[in-house]
Amino acid sequence: MNKVRDLRSALELLENMPGQLIETDVEVDPMAELSGVYRHVGAGGTVQRPTKEGPAMIFNNVKGHKDARVLIGLLASRKRVAALLGTEPEDLGKLLYRSVDNPIPPVLTDKTPLCQEVVHRATDEDFDLYKLVPAPTNTPDDAGPYITLGMCYASHPDTGCSDVTIHRLCIQSKDELSIFFTPGARHIGAMAERAEQLCQKLPISISIGVDPAIEIGSCFEPPTTPMGYDELAVAGALRGEAVELCNCLTVNEKAIANAEYVIEGEVIPNVRVQEDQNSNTGYAMPEFPGYTGPASDQCWMIKVTAVTHRKNPIMQTCIGPSEEHVSMAGIPTEASIYGMVEKAMPGRLQNVYCSSAGGGKYMAVLQFKKSVASDEGRQRQAALLAFSAFSELKNIFIVDEDVDCFDMNDVLWAMNTRFQGDVDVITIPGVRCHPLDPSNDPSFSPSIRDHGIACKTIFDCTVPFEQKERFKRARFMDVDPEHWLKDIK
Repeated sequence: MNKVRDLRSALELLENMPGQLIETDVEVDPMAELSGVYRHVGAGGTVQRPTKEGPAMIFNNVKGHKDARVLIGLLASRKRVAALLGTEPEDLGKLLYRSVDNPIPPVLTDKTPLCQEVVHRATDEDFDLYKLVPAPTNTPDDAGPYITLGMCYASHPDTGCSDVTIHRLCIQSKDELSIFFTPGARHIGAMAERAEQLCQKLPISISIGVDPAIEIGSCFEPPTTPMGYDELAVAGALRGEAVELCNCLTVNEKAIANAEYVIEGEVIPNVRVQEDQNSNTGYAMPEFPGYTGPASDQCWMIKVTAVTHRKNPIMQTCIGPSEEHVSMAGIPTEASIYGMVEKAMPGRLQNVYCSSAGGGKYMAVLQFKKSVASDEGRQRQAALLAFSAFSELKNIFIVDEDVDCFDMNDVLWAMNTRFQGDVDVITIPGVRCHPLDPSNDPSFSPSIRDHGIACKTIFDCTVPFEQKERFKRARFMDVDPEHWLKDIK
């Protein structure tokens, strides 16, 4: 099996896995049509039905972008993510948990970086982001072309500590991008705020088309990765070797050396951008809950100074509410919950799944093992630990160790046979949650005091310890079906 180090080696791996990567040479319009096609091929997640889980897809003939290729859906399958990270789908959260605790920091390469094989400077007469970067729109309502998988890298003005994060980036002009910072949620937003206090520009690089380990690792959040923790170190741990960085050509920052594209620029202080100033649709783009978010008038502005890329670059994109978001947001959250509970009560939490239905953020299933009578009640303590650390979680389902937490039919079976609403629902009203959930609003319920506040709920679908003998599942003979049906797995 080849070693995955960048996007191209990841695609080589998938080419050797039947049904995991497809290509088309038929021309596609990047404005809504490309995402509209992939919706039917393999978007999944909370995308409007009909959709499904399917292969990643490369479009080789993109209208208006001669010689450009666009990849979508690379991480839109848990099976695919596991293969790309060299593990099993059910072990992804545990793998990431171990990686956070054993970081390998990035290093500066001394070689000529692949991402700078071709250089376009903003001072060039024909410089135009619209032409240089084949960024699609997800829907006809989008504010403009979006870079959805840009690895934003910046450094704190005071400490010099660096970090990588994914943000919503919309092309606004030939040399300007808008960037949306969720208040208090990401490290680079805090860096930009501090730079603004100092009346300084914040140098930033945006690397597109990278090793999938970087895309997954970049989605960790505090408290698992506090300010000062460079999440590129998670990718280093996943690969067993440091991520290589290079110096940018036009700003004082670093970028991912083997990225397909790098956009260099500066976040400008005291400037705010109306996100849909060019389209006037009132919308931004589809977000992970499955709804198209409103355009913000509080986006920050990046003045772009250069675009560099590899020869014959591959643009990578995703659909906001797709299974790809579930992989990137959900698996790091699984790792964080598992690590926190494991430290508090070792050996009891067997696994965690942040399901597609919650976009990887709103919902978690905890598989919990009660071994002794005194474990009764600890399953709810585990849920409270998860809620206390991850404000975006809204609903938690707890199941026993004989229930597959990754199979929502099995989870609902547990709910239907091991749950009573009057005793097994625990509600925690008035808690800050996620602003993109449209039900978290006073207009939805008079009990909600402010937008973004929610009632968090625990659904305890576990059997009381003293009754475990009554709830044994039907026992089947354990056999290998391949003896009768070859290649069944």
